[in-house]
Amino acid sequence: MPIEKLRMIVLASLMAALMAVGAYIHIPIGPVPIVLTNLFVLLSGLLLGSRWGLASVGLYLLVGAIGMPVFYGGKGGFAHILGPTGGYLFGFAFSAWMTGFISERFRHSLIGGIIGVIIGSLAVYCFGVPWLKTITKMSWNKAWMVGMLPFLLGDALKAAVAIVLARAVRPMLNRQTQTASTLTPTLSHRREREREQ
Repeated sequence: MPIEKLRMIVLASLMAALMAVGAYIHIPIGPVPIVLTNLFVLLSGLLLGSRWGLASVGLYLLVGAIGMPVFYGGKGGFAHILGPTGGYLFGFAFSAWMTGFISERFRHSLIGGIIGVIIGSLAVYCFGVPWLKTITKMSWNKAWMVGMLPFLLGDALKAAVAIVLARAVRPMLNRQTQTASTLTPTLSHRREREREQ
């Protein structure tokens, strides 16, 4: 397996683990709690790009679906995914992909990151609010009041933190990539010499 692919698998797994940790930091305020998970969802898109950001959220959802306690409050299982907050969970996957896609198109610039996290954050609501309305049978007005309005300020703050963290961490990841790319030919030459002997 190429070193770069292995590195991305490790980073995607790490981001999935951080999403699980973020779910444990929650404030219950009704059917939809305030969690830090979406901070790491946005960060995964910014740092890993659309494909690997989506993969990290997919891993998080898969681990939760099989019953591991990675959702808010230490919950897990397929029934939780189909509950009132299920739309937000599926929205996380689209959010990571969309954030990464926009950031990649803008070559990871600051403006691209800002646009990415705004659209990525709104994507969570586009999935979450209609799902909440359908499952709970509440009116559209109440669904928006319960499932979106209380979170706007906190999500804006989390989006800003995601941008700051991405801009701080990306140079370190780029240095690792350069180190790995210089290490790969060395390992290949060493293997060739071992075969010759």
